[in-house]
Amino acid sequence: MVGFYTLLYKELLRFWKVSFQTVLAPVITALLYLLIFSHVLEAHVQVYPGVRYTAFLVPGLVMMSMLQNAFANSSSSLIQSKITGNIVFMLLPPLSYLEFFAAYLLASIARGVVVGLGVFVVTLVFTRLVILHPLWLIVFAFLGTGILGTLGIIAGIWSEKFDQLAAFQNFIIMPLTFLSGVFYSIHSLPPFWQDVSRFNPVFYMIDGFRYGFFGVADVAPQLSLLVVGVCFVALSALTLILLKSGYKLRH
Repeated sequence: MVGFYTLLYKELLRFWKVSFQTVLAPVITALLYLLIFSHVLEAHVQVYPGVRYTAFLVPGLVMMSMLQNAFANSSSSLIQSKITGNIVFMLLPPLSYLEFFAAYLLASIARGVVVGLGVFVVTLVFTRLVILHPLWLIVFAFLGTGILGTLGIIAGIWSEKFDQLAAFQNFIIMPLTFLSGVFYSIHSLPPFWQDVSRFNPVFYMIDGFRYGFFGVADVAPQLSLLVVGVCFVALSALTLILLKSGYKLRH
């Protein structure tokens, strides 16, 4: 377990040492989204009865920030290690693929949660929020960041240069998060796009997380939990297979 704790400590230290870039910057970005969208739409949009648009927006922004940063943590760490060559110092020690996976996953979850807490605290200045179901909120926060952290490991393993990682982030992660109901309810979309949204797993992460705040959601939270849980298990299994085989790491 010494190797696991050492790798986890190294991954936590890696993002914390540059917290202005990895924590403060995404918090400010989310705050800018809140100020702009709430200023433009507050008087025109009410998604749930009795819930102001600014309050509706906050859980989506918190979850979006957590997901993007969980992905960024594991993917950037792995691609940097591969390109600089220091990945060898993690492959040579007697570190099992399970310990390798757990260390990267927990560090990604930690960064996502820290950023999410930062966004939540800052947005409290602008709106008042009551958390009705904290357990649901915690479960979706950990599963959501776990999925994106795992996806980041896959992207880091697959990518051989920063361009490939940027393509993964710009053409998969960003569209999935922005088209997942962060800024709107899918019930405001035409029927075709509502059906398309239901194939987006990120929609279920954000909708379930939002249910933790307001006790209402676009779909049943049990369905969201099922989808998110299945995605986490499937992606974790794929990642463990890749790590065990040494795909693009040991060859």
